[in-house]
Amino acid sequence: MPGDLEAQIDAFVGYYNHQRYHESLNNLTPADVYTGRGQTILLEREKIKRRTMKLRRLQHAQSAA
Repeated sequence: MPGDLEAQIDAFVGYYNHQRYHESLNNLTPADVYTGRGQTILLEREKIKRRTMKLRRLQHAQSAA
């Protein structure tokens, strides 16, 4: 049915633009890039990565001692 097809296309476009990460966009969604949230998200990811690496080094040092 045409209505079902339109609903499926709308669902795909929503997924593609708002949920699916794009490698070519630094693993951001097109909506994040378009609205200008991309840099904020990348900075937050970098903070999380630094905290995680610091914790892993600490855990490794404790287990080696």
